[in-house]
Amino acid sequence: MTAISQRQRLMLAGLFLSKFDREGLAYLGFSSFREAFNAIGCALKGKPNSIKNHMQEFDPLLQNNRKGWHLRPLRDHCREAFERFGKLSIAEFSNMLAPLLLPGNRALPEGLEEIAAFEDDWFDNDSFSKRLVTGAAAEGFFESEFSRISEFAGHSLENVTQYGCGFDFRLQSEKPETFLAVEVKGIAGSGGEITMTEKEHRVAEYLQNRYFLCVVRNFVATPEIVLFRNPLSRDLGFVSRERKLTSLTWHARITA
Repeated sequence: MTAISQRQRLMLAGLFLSKFDREGLAYLGFSSFREAFNAIGCALKGKPNSIKNHMQEFDPLLQNNRKGWHLRPLRDHCREAFERFGKLSIAEFSNMLAPLLLPGNRALPEGLEEIAAFEDDWFDNDSFSKRLVTGAAAEGFFESEFSRISEFAGHSLENVTQYGCGFDFRLQSEKPETFLAVEVKGIAGSGGEITMTEKEHRVAEYLQNRYFLCVVRNFVATPEIVLFRNPLSRDLGFVSRERKLTSLTWHARITA
């Protein structure tokens, strides 16, 4: 399957929001267009206004009467995207969009797109918006702001989310024997609950002052970072909770 560029992902998000408008917001779990622009833009490591601009570019084509849209010339690559994806239903489009935004989800190989509708955990349990904000959007925002954080001056940044280290980023100074660890959490509003896994908690306890909890909050307005060094020593009121998961499996007996 041909790789999809960042610009194409931003464009497809804009097309989705233009085509489905507030129904699309509700389907993905966003409370406002501003939250969607912020979350999706950060997840794609782009500018939130890029998604807004793409949405407004498609609005006239879709005869969208959204207050505030203005005429923007429709570029050829946008017209091609509309002709290819403009007739998809909201379920088909959202299932195509989800793996482009959420980390760990891979787009299906070409020819298997029709079974995307059977994906069972993008929209059923935690909402898509919550998973996006607490994952890719928060991490993308941290990466974009990392160089401005004084505590990390003189450090290089490495994304280690795929390794299951108990944190998301390793920050390396000129001394190779030491590093700082940063675990990133996101919340949509100015306040809310965050969760640490058992491994994250153990690693934070071990690294102490070398472990940072970075909370990216307020995606509904203007995202900002709140940083906690050695978070287990701070008055955050962490409480352990036991969680039991169940899943449905199907069994059959094959007779001889």
